[in-house]
Amino acid sequence: MENGSGSETLGKAGMAKGNEKLDSVPSKIEPFVPRTDHNPRELKSWAKRTGFISNFSGETTASISDIDRNERMDSHRFDLEKGPTDQRGGASPKIEIDPFLGRAKNITGIEIEPVSRAENHRRRFGGEPVLGTKDDESKGNLNGKRNGNVILNGNRRDIPAVNPAAEPQKDDINAEREVEIDMFSDKEETNYGGWRRPSGVNCGLRDNPGLVPIFYYGLQHYLSLAGSLIFTPLIIVPAMGGTDKDTATVISTMLLVSGVATILHSYFGTRLPLVQGSSFVYLAPALVIINSREYRNLTEHKFRHIMRELQGAIIIGSIFQAILGFSGLMSLLLRLINPVVVAPTVAAVGLAFFSYGFPQAGSCVEISIPQILLVLIFTLYLRGISIFGQRLFRIYAVPLSVIIIWAYAFFLTAGGAYNFKGCSPDIPSSNILLDGCRKHAYTMKHCRTDVSNAWTMASWVRVPYPLQWGIPIFHLRTSFIMIVVSLVASVDSIGTYHSASLRANLKPPTPGVVSRGIALEGFCSLLAGLLGSGSGSTTLTENVHTIDITKVASRRAVEIGAVFLIFFSFTVGAILASIPLALAASILCFMWALTVALGLSTLQYSQTASFRNITIVGVSLFLGFSIPAYFQQYQPLSTLMLPSYFLPFSAASDGPIHSGSKQLDFALNGLLSMNMVVTLIVAFVLDNTVPGNRQERGVYIWSRAEDLSADPSSLADYSLPKKVSNFFGWAKCLGP
Repeated sequence: MENGSGSETLGKAGMAKGNEKLDSVPSKIEPFVPRTDHNPRELKSWAKRTGFISNFSGETTASISDIDRNERMDSHRFDLEKGPTDQRGGASPKIEIDPFLGRAKNITGIEIEPVSRAENHRRRFGGEPVLGTKDDESKGNLNGKRNGNVILNGNRRDIPAVNPAAEPQKDDINAEREVEIDMFSDKEETNYGGWRRPSGVNCGLRDNPGLVPIFYYGLQHYLSLAGSLIFTPLIIVPAMGGTDKDTATVISTMLLVSGVATILHSYFGTRLPLVQGSSFVYLAPALVIINSREYRNLTEHKFRHIMRELQGAIIIGSIFQAILGFSGLMSLLLRLINPVVVAPTVAAVGLAFFSYGFPQAGSCVEISIPQILLVLIFTLYLRGISIFGQRLFRIYAVPLSVIIIWAYAFFLTAGGAYNFKGCSPDIPSSNILLDGCRKHAYTMKHCRTDVSNAWTMASWVRVPYPLQWGIPIFHLRTSFIMIVVSLVASVDSIGTYHSASLRANLKPPTPGVVSRGIALEGFCSLLAGLLGSGSGSTTLTENVHTIDITKVASRRAVEIGAVFLIFFSFTVGAILASIPLALAASILCFMWALTVALGLSTLQYSQTASFRNITIVGVSLFLGFSIPAYFQQYQPLSTLMLPSYFLPFSAASDGPIHSGSKQLDFALNGLLSMNMVVTLIVAFVLDNTVPGNRQERGVYIWSRAEDLSADPSSLADYSLPKKVSNFFGWAKCLGP
């Protein structure tokens, strides 16, 4: 078919059919070859007649205003890198038409500005747009404004309006309903914030809505992250043999580190609205060190010995992470870290604690089951209820449910539900000495709200300080474990940086900005090691969920909230330390499950239907649990030394590897008994060795420095403060 005749044929067909609805879609669509003297209406009629739909990477749903949703069929797909090919073996000309976005040859006289293949490939960031009508513009506009800008996977793209010179009449324009990019497939997903596509935000990165709203947004942001910020010490401190006073001190230290690290990251890191804190990534290695053989039978000053060991390991791991970022090596590793690697790794972080979750929460089912049910009801069933314009149940699901169940447990205790004849309600642990009370001691310890003496023993106002537990202890075995764990934390943060930038309607950061963020995380983990929080500091995975449900991505709000967090760290440690352990374990069941969901949601940036991808994820998760199970079966000679839920973390001292070096044996047995480490290794190797194109793998495409420099708005999002930028001017690998 010649170019001219083909154009005439299509033109006649389009004029004959007019606005008729398609009854079927041809099985074979011939490419349309544009002419320099074409009519824009002719292009539209060709698109409606053939049912052509522009298809981006992955799975997507598309809708054209004149085609009924029930009559849509899969259209001709093309590869973003190669383009569609015709029967003659060559690449067919790119099509540029009004109702949808496409790429075309640079032909003079066309109304839509062409985009080069390199630029289009560079701007493709994995987001899957959906075509929608102008009536649904409120769903598709990521900026929350009708400014004509479309953002694909975090990249702004200016789409010039098409005003045909031949037919400028308003009636004709209204007759042909414009089709624009729509990032949501249904309205409910817009309201409730689905995982599949980024939604608009009410308060942008550099927005300042006023003093009162910014204070409210700051508190809201941190309250939605309460489960991740305060419950980790409630697990590790009792396991370390610490008292209630020690628990209160560690909670205060952790809150202080989180507030300081968040402010530093907001000014000198990636500058994204991300809260830093004690991630669950550091919980597994902490439990491995806590349950090592040399500390099992230690009674005197057990807590301080283990804490100093953790401090030394965290300091070494943080130094390695800081070097990785400041040297620019992280920019090189970014090429090897993609959604297929991030998704199973983050999911394994949450799944690793299934042996601890409900077994510990089940110690008091009359508290734990209502807690789990209530947080699920708030999060899922009442998520759409709006009070004063806010979806309070969804945003404050964790703090609201904790307050309600904590009050419920208090009334149970005050009402005598846990009072047993002849048993002391004040010191339940002493009841084990009495035969009649022995069977009730466990219930009283885990269910009563007056068991903790943190209210009386802990200082109500206390300022944490460096080396408060003593001089850190450095061992090669634990240091090597923390170095590897810092890599896992970096992989987790990389996925969070990318996802959070899309949720905030920003261009993805440059590799230099990512390296800068990882370096700051290493520096903040160093502060955590010196202060003795028992855990490193990293970007919380739950940030993505928080931005999505609050619709607030303000940097200023996060900074204000961090100031509140620092203030509360001096006062609320004793209150939080008195939370019943069963209640804390119940909340952690939900938080770990949410971590799994957030990890798997990262697969949306790749082709989730690809056999290659689902196989890699499945094999990674399976081996990530099966291989550690092999190491965990080597249990201590006497299993009575440890509770059953801590046995999986004791393999470091009793594992099958015996190389002759106790330090190396401990490190290797410990690392291979951790699910997240094995999952990361398997996924990393498979994703970078199994063949697959960039589109299929969903390769993270980060912004380039020259792209940000050409866009002053994006440059202001990530650039350092002027004086700091001048100081780091020599380090090109740390800036946009």
